Amino acid sequence: MFKSRRHTGIIFLFLTIVAFSCSQYTKVLKSDDVNLKASMAFYYYNNEDYTKAALLFEQLSTIVRGTQRADSVFFYQAMTSFHQYDYYVAATQFNGFVQIYGNSIFAEDAAFMEAYSYYMTSPRPELDQTETNKAIEAVQLFMIRYPDSPKIPECQRIILELREKLMEKSFLAAELYYNLGNYKASITALNNCLAEFPDTKYREDILFMLLKSRYLYAFNSVPERRPERYQETIDEYYSFIAEFPESKDRKEAENIYKNASNNVDETDEMLILK
Repeated sequence: MFKSRRHTGIIFLFLTIVAFSCSQYTKVLKSDDVNLKASMAFYYYNNEDYTKAALLFEQLSTIVRGTQRADSVFFYQAMTSFHQYDYYVAATQFNGFVQIYGNSIFAEDAAFMEAYSYYMTSPRPELDQTETNKAIEAVQLFMIRYPDSPKIPECQRIILELREKLMEKSFLAAELYYNLGNYKASITALNNCLAEFPDTKYREDILFMLLKSRYLYAFNSVPERRPERYQETIDEYYSFIAEFPESKDRKEAENIYKNASNNVDETDEMLILK
């Protein structure tokens, strides 16, 4: 019984505190005291209550416009949007901040956060990568504007990650062509991957799939086109082995090479007989 009453008392105390807190917050919202609004907005922000902070910063943004407080209010208003995962709104707000308050002490951070907000909107590799390209452009622009920024290493990491995502998107498209048996399109797509992303960590996988695509493209070709396409397969094998002599796929690559070589020889003999 005692425990039950104690438990009820704790709940009542908690609800009382919540009610009081809500009542106080309502008073702050209705108050004309700019200093109170500002101090409470930063209080809620620092305590990660971004919903309450956002509404106060929104009120303040019109009140303090043209004053010395304007840039800090505008900046933290954008930060509350970011912390509420509203990245598109945050990016727009940070961009607007840089345009209006380019000389503010927050300008560099705002420019970075704009780029970072776009980075956060970048989708999974299999989806449309328009936002990823936008993020890369925003990060590159930041690096041009602030070449000595301590955030440059983070920018380089982000660009590398996003470029790998674009490469994976390209690789997935090539893999789809391969799985559908469209080996000519697969070869084109894989070569485009290598041309655009020569230093990708997936380079070994791309080269091996390119070798397999060459072989299957030759195998499914009309007889008169097979000699040159098997020879292209052999050339692809040499390129693959030269770059990855210890590849996990070396055994399968050697089998492809042997089959391609045998087929080139057999086809040559058939052409001589004709």
